[in-house]
Amino acid sequence: MVNSNVNALGVIFANTYDNLVPELVAERSMASIPFGGRYRLIDFTLSSMANAGIDNVSVIVRRNYHSLMDHLGSGREWDLTRKRGGLNIIPPFAERSVKVYSGRVDALESILSWLEAQKERYVILSDAYTALNFDFADLIDAHVNSNADVTMVYNRAVIPEGARSDNYTVRVDDDGRVTEILTNDYRLGEQNLSLNIYVIERETLIHLIHDAAVRGMVYFERDILARNLKLLNVHAYRFDGYVARISDMKSYFDENMRLLQPGSMDALFGGAPIYTKIRDDNPTRYLEGSSAKNSLLADGCVIEGTVENCVLFRGCKVKKGAVVKNCVLGQDTVVEPDCDVEYVVTDKNVHITEGKKLNGTDTFPVFIAKNHSV
Repeated sequence: MVNSNVNALGVIFANTYDNLVPELVAERSMASIPFGGRYRLIDFTLSSMANAGIDNVSVIVRRNYHSLMDHLGSGREWDLTRKRGGLNIIPPFAERSVKVYSGRVDALESILSWLEAQKERYVILSDAYTALNFDFADLIDAHVNSNADVTMVYNRAVIPEGARSDNYTVRVDDDGRVTEILTNDYRLGEQNLSLNIYVIERETLIHLIHDAAVRGMVYFERDILARNLKLLNVHAYRFDGYVARISDMKSYFDENMRLLQPGSMDALFGGAPIYTKIRDDNPTRYLEGSSAKNSLLADGCVIEGTVENCVLFRGCKVKKGAVVKNCVLGQDTVVEPDCDVEYVVTDKNVHITEGKKLNGTDTFPVFIAKNHSV
């Protein structure tokens, strides 16, 4: 892991966009949604920060954060167990001033005293609804070289169906300066779609949040950046790497399945390493008579039946005679003998009983909630 400190601290918002995937956040935050067989969404942002040498990271949570706290622990897997800085999880009501926030301004206002006490020059703000392998050191270099007040990250992408009523797109001039921020853009085709990652000087951020909070403002992009593009020098940083955006249940299914396409795993994991909580499991076992094709299986799985075009999380069991196709099976899901399961997404600890036939479609996969038996 890189040890060079880039003179920046990280702030991750764990609950942004919870409303887009209500099925998956009934007992967890957006940041702790499982992805890609063994990871949680926050692993990608947190690992990217750790790889850039950022060793002071705060995660602001709003609700349903027990799963996230259990996953992150002390931050040991990301080398963030430090005497000063390290990983800091900030729940609501942790201090008298910390409240349940509704927007990024609220959330940042609740940690102003913490921000004022820090030493780092820059602050990186990020959500945790995307899976991407990002070079934050390069972002900070670009920010410094452009003399910008704020640098925001975007990529060229079609606006996802689930995010049509909750997105930001940007217009950028030839010098890379942002000339307009559009809210809830509904245009078709590829747009400059914000990734909700920002870098800003800590002192500037404190000043902006103080000012915005006094005026009763709530949203960082809409209320602060979009209204002050003539006063603030806001630059855009284009990211051309692999991005998986989770904006609804369909996109969750599609983005997991996209990992099975040639080149996807290399594109997402081929750069710097992505770290996650370690669970000491046995290697996956394929018993006699089993079959597995074009699938991503995490450790601890036991396969006796047929698995095709699937993403299986840790500890899944597919019993003899069961056929599982085009599915995303959550951790410790058990498929009993002679089941026929296709286009199904399961959460953790789901039990599909013997002989069941469950068939969704590519456009509408069946979802089974955590700890349920069907």
